[in-house]
Amino acid sequence: MENGSQPATKADLEALEQRIDGKVDALAQRIDGKLDTLEQRVLDRVVEIVRDTETRLLAAFYGWTESNNKRLTQMEANDLLLQQRVLILENRITSVERRLNMPPQ
Repeated sequence: MENGSQPATKADLEALEQRIDGKVDALAQRIDGKLDTLEQRVLDRVVEIVRDTETRLLAAFYGWTESNNKRLTQMEANDLLLQQRVLILENRITSVERRLNMPPQ
């Protein structure tokens, strides 16, 4: 009968070591599983953050592109108006030069 006062045998120590090894292995597997789960959650969150950031950047860039296109269109319209005014002035100068250089008939 074992009452706890008997000295431990080598077989008792080996059995204890095996039980401890089994518990350590089980604990290591649980920790590995939890770490894998945590790693996946962190990875999913990082992917979500990156996608949100891409979406915000694209939306901001689209807004900038829209305003830039409007500005460019306005500049092109202003350029066309300026070219028309220069053409009118050139025509007027040509008319004045023609009148000055040609004697009346």
